[in-house]
Amino acid sequence: MANPVTLAATPCFNEKIAAPLKRSQQLKVLQLNLGKLCNMSCSHCHVEAGPHQGASQMGDAVVAQCIKAINQLQPEVVDLTGGAPELHSHFKTLVQAARAKGCQVINRSNLTVLLIPALAGLAAWLAEQRVQIVASLPSCDQANTDAQRGDGTWKASMQALRQLNQLGYGRGNPALLLNLMSNPPGEALQQLSSCDQIYWREQLKKEGVSFDQLIGLNNMPIARFLDGLEAKKRTNMYMQSLVDAFNPTSVCGLMCRTTLSVAADGSLYDCDFNQMLNLPLALQGKTNLPNISNITLGDLAGNEIHTANHCYGCTAGQGSSCSGAITEANPSAPQKEN
Repeated sequence: MANPVTLAATPCFNEKIAAPLKRSQQLKVLQLNLGKLCNMSCSHCHVEAGPHQGASQMGDAVVAQCIKAINQLQPEVVDLTGGAPELHSHFKTLVQAARAKGCQVINRSNLTVLLIPALAGLAAWLAEQRVQIVASLPSCDQANTDAQRGDGTWKASMQALRQLNQLGYGRGNPALLLNLMSNPPGEALQQLSSCDQIYWREQLKKEGVSFDQLIGLNNMPIARFLDGLEAKKRTNMYMQSLVDAFNPTSVCGLMCRTTLSVAADGSLYDCDFNQMLNLPLALQGKTNLPNISNITLGDLAGNEIHTANHCYGCTAGQGSSCSGAITEANPSAPQKEN
C-alpha cells in the first residue's frame, strides 16, 4: 500500500490551509467500497482494482452492518464504488436497502461491466430502482480512452452507454441521471468548462450517445498513477504542479467534510483516497479505531479530518471530488504544460 506523498521542498498541506480541516455538522454521503474486484485493470486506478482482487470483497457481516448504518446515519446519498461494485454478490441488496430509506443511490460504473453476460438485465434493474450512474470515461476520444483503459474499452463503453440511453438514462430525467467522470491524460490538471461539455456532447452524439453532466477528477498521486510517476522520475514535478495550482476557495467544498468512506472490512476513512493510503478516521477522545458497526453522527460532526500532501490533488485548479469540480479554477495559479 502506497504512503502519502511528502516533499521536503514544498509546504505541508496543513500549512496551506492554515487551520485544521474539520467535518461539517451534516453527513451527506455514505460511500461504500465493496471491494477491489473489477473486470478491468486501468492504469490510472487509485484503488489498484482488477480481476485478481476477488479476496478483497466486503463480507456478509459488514454488508449487514452497512445496512444498519444506513438506517441509523440517514445519509442523503449512498455511493457504491469499488472496483466494479456491480460484481459484489450483495450489490442489489444494498441498493434496495438504501432506496427503502429514501436515499439517492450512486453506482460508480466502469460501463464495460454492464456487458458481462452474467449481469444481463442489470442495467434495466438499475433504471427500475432509479439509481444514478456515474460512469468512468477518461476521454471523448477513442485513442485516449483505450490508452488509459485498454484496447476495446471505447467500443464497449459506447455500447453500454447506448444501452443505458435506451433505458432512459442520460436524457434529462432527474430520476435517471447518467453523468460521465473524466480524468485528464498524464500529468495535466482537470480543467473542464462549459465548452468542454458541449464538445463532449457533439463527439458522443456521433456515437449515438447522450449524457446529463460531465464531471472531472484530477489524477491522484497514489497507487498505480504514483507508480507511473515514480518510474518516470516525475513525482516531484507533478506534486509541485499540484502545489502551484492550490486553490484556497476549494477547501470549504472538499468532499471529506460531508462524506464517510467505508472500506470492505468496515473500517472508516474521511475519503476514498485516505482509505487507499490507510489513513483511518481518527475520532478525538477515542483510542479504538472506529468501525461502521459502531459509528454515530455525534462522533463525526466537527471531527478533525486526516490530511496529508496528497490532498493537494483535491485542491488544485478547480478542485477535485467524486462529484467533480468544487469551484472555478484558481486564476492566479500557474498551469504547467507537460
